[in-house]
Amino acid sequence: MNRSLLSRLLAIAQVWAILLLLWFAWHLTALPIVVTVDGLSEPVQTHRRTLAPLLADLGLTLDPADRLTPPPATRLHSDLRVVLERARPVRLLADGRDVRVRTWATSARQALAAGGIAVDEYDRVLLGGKPIALDAPLPEWVQTIAPPTSGRWYRWEGLRTEPLQLRVYRAVPITVDDGNLPFTIPTTAQTVGEALREAEITIYLGDKVQPSLGSPVSTGLRVFIQRSTPVSLQVDGRLLKTRTRGRTVGDALTEMGLGLAGLDEVTPPLDNELYDNVEIRIVRVQENVEVEENIVPFETVFRPDATLLIDTQELVTGGAEGITRSRYRVRYADGVEVERVLEDEWQAQQPAQRVIAYGQRIAPQTFSAADGQVLTYWRKMRMYAFSYSTGTSGVSPDAPWYGRTRTGDPMRFGVVAVDPNVIPLRSKVFVPGYGVGDALDTGSAIRSKRIDLGYDDSNLVIWGRWVDVYLLWPPPPANQITWVIPNWPVESK
Repeated sequence: MNRSLLSRLLAIAQVWAILLLLWFAWHLTALPIVVTVDGLSEPVQTHRRTLAPLLADLGLTLDPADRLTPPPATRLHSDLRVVLERARPVRLLADGRDVRVRTWATSARQALAAGGIAVDEYDRVLLGGKPIALDAPLPEWVQTIAPPTSGRWYRWEGLRTEPLQLRVYRAVPITVDDGNLPFTIPTTAQTVGEALREAEITIYLGDKVQPSLGSPVSTGLRVFIQRSTPVSLQVDGRLLKTRTRGRTVGDALTEMGLGLAGLDEVTPPLDNELYDNVEIRIVRVQENVEVEENIVPFETVFRPDATLLIDTQELVTGGAEGITRSRYRVRYADGVEVERVLEDEWQAQQPAQRVIAYGQRIAPQTFSAADGQVLTYWRKMRMYAFSYSTGTSGVSPDAPWYGRTRTGDPMRFGVVAVDPNVIPLRSKVFVPGYGVGDALDTGSAIRSKRIDLGYDDSNLVIWGRWVDVYLLWPPPPANQITWVIPNWPVESK
């Protein structure tokens, strides 16, 4: 190693030694200070004698609203603690201006005042696009700390505070003419409808607003409200409650599209002036002409015919019902009849009798019984046959007529009970399966085509069926014959 190189190395070492000595001496003579900015503390060493130059060295610019402890002119000393609280950044948008301030305001009103922006109770303030009351508390600060970089020494250098944004919409005056004295309302609404709602002015469905509810609001706008009248309407069984801008009852019905027929009744009358909650009633009136028929049944007359065989009938003339017609004028109110007036009455058809001829010719007829006996009879009838005996007749053994028939004859086999209006007493009859019987008895249940066949108690046979009954020759006198026998009981087919 030559002498010149060695000399240079020694010179460099001397320089470094001097620098190291100076650095060590600087640190020994520097004042240790703790600086806290927005809650973040860092130790700092400085040779400054007062606080203001130190803050400038740290790159901390003070805003008039910031809070610094101790004051900037304070003389520094060892272990001094410096606390800096920076005010919140706020952006104010109002009256076409964009104002940025720092403030310790706790409400929107205070923040706007810090920016020199005056507001009144009708102005609308938005915080981040949402309405906020002027005296409502502002939200908490939103602060973030960026990750450290190689060029940054202190943590507060990465501190970021998101500014609040307040936007002011000025209220504009509009005049409302609501039918009485016009009045002015300040509003920040965008449309007429919103302005009226904010002013708590109720608009009903039937009201008319000019300009329309969707029209934009502008300074000096005049809004006219034509009020509707609340009415109740009873019509066609329904009760309707609505509102109308009509002046009279007739106007209201026209507006509601309700038509009237010629006889319909309206109360109050159509030309009556409307008033609040008026009750309108429409009675639907109709008049109809109705014709009623009164039917008189025809009479059936039986007429004897000596040429016809007994128990035969022949229609001589067919009957006709009598018809009387009445014409009424009927008035209905809401579907209910309220008046009926007879206008005319006439006989549309005279009644006519139905004439039936019945036979009175009696001729002897014969038939052969099952045992071969030939019998002559003058009448044959279908009758419902029962059987009975002394013990089943329903008469108490203590009764004096026990065991006796209606004619006083003793009860026995061969006695039959008949309706004497159909078969005269003491007539002889023949019943197939029973034989010849004498009509000597009657009974409360024996009517018309009913016959009871008598038996002794020892040989009672139960009957209950329809049979042919032959009335044996000779016939009784004509005044004892019932020519037309009632059809009872009726034989089922």
